[in-house]
Parts: sequence; structure tokens; C-alpha cells
Amino acid sequence: AGSKKLTRLPRRSAVVAFSTDAVYGIAELIRRQRGGAAVVMGSLSPRTRNAQVALYQSGEVDFLVATDAIGMGLNMDVDHVAFAGLRKFDGVRTRWLHPQEVGQIAGRAGRYTRDGTFGVTGDCDEMDEDLVESVVNHQFEPIIAAEWRSARLDFGSLPLLLKSLGQGPGRAGLTLSNEVLDERTLRKLSQQDDVIARCKADRSALLRLWDVCQTPDFRKTTDDDHQRMVRTLFDDLTTGKKRLPEDWINSQFKALDRTDGEIDSLAARLSGVRTLSYIANRPDWLANPAHWQGVTRQLEDRISDTLHEKLMARFIDRRTSVLMRQLGEREVMLAGVSPDGAVTVEGHVVGHLAGVTFTPEKGASALEEKALRNAAVRAVGPEIARRLGALAAEPDDAFALNPDSAILWRGEIAGVVRPGLPLLSPRARLLGELGPAAVRERAERRLDAFLATEADRHLAPLRKLERALAGGELRGLPRGLAHRLLEAAGVLDKRPLDPELKALSQAERRTLKSLGVRIGAFSLYLPAMLRPEAIACARALSPGGWRGDVSRLAALPSPAPSARELAASGLRAVGGFTAPVEMLEKLDDLLRAEQRPGGVVLTDAALETLGWTAAQASAVLRALDYTPAIRPKANAPIIWKRRGAQRLDPKPVAARPDSPFAALARLTEPPPRRKKPRRRKPAAQKAAAS
Repeated sequence: AGSKKLTRLPRRSAVVAFSTDAVYGIAELIRRQRGGAAVVMGSLSPRTRNAQVALYQSGEVDFLVATDAIGMGLNMDVDHVAFAGLRKFDGVRTRWLHPQEVGQIAGRAGRYTRDGTFGVTGDCDEMDEDLVESVVNHQFEPIIAAEWRSARLDFGSLPLLLKSLGQGPGRAGLTLSNEVLDERTLRKLSQQDDVIARCKADRSALLRLWDVCQTPDFRKTTDDDHQRMVRTLFDDLTTGKKRLPEDWINSQFKALDRTDGEIDSLAARLSGVRTLSYIANRPDWLANPAHWQGVTRQLEDRISDTLHEKLMARFIDRRTSVLMRQLGEREVMLAGVSPDGAVTVEGHVVGHLAGVTFTPEKGASALEEKALRNAAVRAVGPEIARRLGALAAEPDDAFALNPDSAILWRGEIAGVVRPGLPLLSPRARLLGELGPAAVRERAERRLDAFLATEADRHLAPLRKLERALAGGELRGLPRGLAHRLLEAAGVLDKRPLDPELKALSQAERRTLKSLGVRIGAFSLYLPAMLRPEAIACARALSPGGWRGDVSRLAALPSPAPSARELAASGLRAVGGFTAPVEMLEKLDDLLRAEQRPGGVVLTDAALETLGWTAAQASAVLRALDYTPAIRPKANAPIIWKRRGAQRLDPKPVAARPDSPFAALARLTEPPPRRKKPRRRKPAAQKAAAS
């Protein structure tokens, strides 16, 4: 099948590597990209290995990462075998795999009448064509000789035993095997004088020496460490009671009787337990072998089970694996929504459904994100479609608009107000992405209709102004003023409008007043738009707008909000502050109440009424075109005069000539100013001019 990327391997694949680090690295990558893999290594206990194989066989995972242990005694449902390497360490050196070994491992692919495939993956070089052909056709070079070691050992003496182990086969087709662990251990211990003396004096000691030298090294330690342990066993079994002391095996057992730690420490501990289990199963090494056989088997099972769980936790994302398998097989998935909105698929939580919005669980990888989303579409799609249909048929009282511009449906957020639109033309954006397009469109139109109703209810003054403009009720100056007021959300600075306002006739003023427009001292505004419910609605229909305090004078933020944003909150920007429109009109009332020759005074009592400091008041008054009229004396109040404005005190009205007060008026009227006589030009200047 050639070379394939690890992330592109077909399902039901086995990846073969030849080191623990390589197996772990590949398994981690498959977990992130494909949901997970079972792990099989020779260092695992049979119980752990069988549990991992069962995960693969059951279909819970579709990938298996293994050492060459996969080629021995494992009959599995593998469709493809991928070699992550073609070199292995055989205990002596790192070498290339023999063609027969490649064939043995690749032969795990295929089952019964179904053919399998094999190839390479990762950084592994492509196989030679000759090697591929040999494996496919099962044609290998003939084996010239098989390794052999004599089973007829001579226990007459230690030298005779060593000699019999090195005896050749004496026939064609067989060759003496290389020294293995038990023989190396025997030759090492046979060099020690006390061992030689003990075996020479007692033939049973020689038999015991060979017996203990056959103890397997499950721990895979160095030869020296293993030989030291074997020497301890030999000493205890050939001296004294010729049994292993209870204290020794008890201390060894207690040191291993733990199930904490990570994979590597559990695997090392398990190897030690397997050594103890081997010792406990020797018939005459312990005084109470049955007891130790039981407790070591139980401990081995506990650690094996814990190691299996740790391997699953590290190399298998069970949720993603289940979802990917169900999606791939197009099976009907068991899905449900709990009362609190948790969505489960095949027993795994995949997200949360609130209203018509599904929020998937955060995946640890791109693959998991994809699996969760795909599972969600299939699992909650019908439920969301049902909810969208119900939303589209709901009355207005099923909805609410919160201060954050979110539209609630039965207490759950279903949409938000779209930004950048006029207050009287709000539009909704339905949240979520799932559901048929036509159903979503109907639901969004229903939210639009609700927003229009909210605008009609709470922004009635603006709506009334809009209809008057559309109906042609306003003409000339009133029409222009109303249009600007509508665009400004109901509040305008009066100063730029003074020329137009002065030019209004009494009838035009009455027309504006009938539409709820008030010409204040500092602002042209709609008082009804300053009510709390109108402000709340205007702010909610202005998503992303400024949300400052509307009840008092506050510092203007930076960057400053637009005049329209402030107007939606019933505010104006004045002197570096945001000021409520009604508070500015209250300021005018307080100033008029404290008139002085040459201007007005803002008393301490007035400041307390407004809740302002003297510095704030000074900044606001200057921004409203007031200036100090007279330099105040010490502790005297400042007299303010408005630039370019008429006196605040009313002009006296002339009395009618037939009124009894006419004579009194003449007494109080100032004398008429005398006109200055024109100067005549001298005669010389007249002559020069002519």
C-alpha cells in the first residue's frame, strides 16, 4: 500500500514501532488526530495487553500501536499494517528486520477471506520492491540452520554443566545459539569462589544454582542488577532453612503494593510484581507459597487494571472515538437534552443547548472539535428546528429585551440587536447556526417584529415625530428641526439652532409643542424620551453603545461617545462631562432664581441641589457660554454672564396710552437721547471737493 501519513491511515490499522518512546509518540498523535489508539507492548502484563487488544477488537478504537509483539499470538481484525520503522534492537545491536520478520508482522493484516494491506508510515523509508514482493508472495530465502541448545545438561559438577551448555548440536541444520540471560548469569556466578565451593560440596546446590539462574528479568535491568538478585536467591535457598525469608519477600511486596503514579512507574512496578509472582510459583522457594501466589496475583491484577486505565486516559479520547465511529457508520445515535440544557450523545456530553443556541464542548484537538460539531448537527438539529418553529409562533409577551441588547425568549437568549441601525428601524440577528434556513428566517422575522413593537411602545415620541414627517404634517423650519431631532435620538444642542428657533412663528412653535418637542434653555428635546423606560429601550436598541451613568454629572469617557449615543441615554456632553438634559434645564431654573446686577449667581444651595462641585459647575457654565462678569471679592459668589445672550431679566412692556399707569410709566422712562448735530464742512473743503 506504500507510504501513508499517520493522520491518513485507514481505519482498522495497526502501526508497528520498535521502541517505547516511538509507540507513545505515535499513539499521542493518533489520539489528537483520529480519536485514540490501543497500545500493545511486550513489557505489558498479559492482563493489560489483553485489555488493550479488547478495546481494539470491540471497535472502541480503530487504531492499534504496537511493538513487534503484535506478530506473536495475536489474532486481530486488522485491515492494514503500517511500519513506523524497519530497524530494531534485538538485545545486542540495532539491525534491519529480516524479511521473514516483516512477513510475520505484516501477516497480521487480513482475516479469513478478507485481504489485508501493509506499508510504511511516518519517517520510515519506503520498502525495497524485492522485500515487498517477498512478503506478498511469501517467498523468503531458506533457513540454513536453526539455533539450538542442548537439553541434556550434565549436573555432575559446575564445569561439566557449563561444558554441556556450550556443547554443539553435532548435526547439520542446527547451530549453537548465542548465550542468553540464564547462561550469562550462570557463567558470571560460577566465577565466584564461594559459589564454586558450595556447588562442589553439595550437588543439590548446583541444581539450585541453575534453577535460580533461569529467573526471568521482567524488569529489564542491567545484567549486573539481575545477577545480584539471583545471587541473593541462591544464598537464601542454599543456606539455613533453604527458603526465601518471609521478611525479604514481604519487604519486596510492600515496596510494590501501590497503584499511584504514571504509565512508566506503573509499568516498572508491574515488572517487579511479575518477578515476585514467578518466585511465588516456584514450588519449594517459600515457606508459604500459596499465600504469596494469591497476593502477588491480586496485586498484579490491580496494577494491570490501573495501567490499562492510564493508557486509555492518555491515548484514547473516548468521546471523540465514539462520535467519530458513529458518524462514520451513519448509525442512529442515542441523543438527549437534559432539563438544564446538557446535550448527550451515546452517553457523552457534547455541548449545551440554551434556547435555540447550541454551544459545543471545547475539544482538545481539531479532530475533537469536528466530531463534536458533526455529532451536534445530527443530535440536536431536529430539536433546534422544533424550537425555532415554536419561537416563530410566540406572542410578544414571550420575549424580552435586556440592557445588553439581547433578545430573550422564555428566559433564554435567542438573538441580539444588530448594531448601526436607526432606533426606529431595529433588526435582530438570530443566534446559533443550526436549523433549516427557512425556519431560521421565519424565527428571525419574528424577532424583528418584536423589536418593532418595543420601539413603538417605548419610543412613541420619536415614532410620532417620524410619522408627522412622513405624513407631510410639517413644513418649512419645523420640518427641518424635527428631522434633525429624529436623527439625533431626541436631543439637540440648542445654540446652533438659535437662528431657526428665533425665526419660528407662534403657530409653528405650537405645532412642535403638539408633537412633544420642547425648546429648553440649553437643548431642543423630547421630554418623553427622558423617561426611564424610554432610555432603557433606546440604549438596548443601540448595541455596543456607551453605557454610562444617566442620573448625574460624570466625566466624559475617552474616546468620547457620539452625541447620538449620549442622546439615547438622555445626556449631553458639556465641559468634559456627561450631563442629563433635565439637569441642565434645572441649572437654568436655579440661575434665573439668583439674578444679580450684571448677571446671575450659582449659590452653594444650588450646587448642593445639582450635586456638583464648584469646579464642575465652572466647567459646565463656561461650556454653556457663561463667563465671570465681575471679578468677585473675597468669599463673594461669582457673577456669571452669558456671552451673546440678552439679559435674563425681562424687558419692560410699554403701557397703553389710555392706561392709568401711563403717567407713571412716563416718570420711569429714561429721557430721550438727543441726536448729535452733524458737523458742516468748511468752505475751503467744499471748494477742494468740487
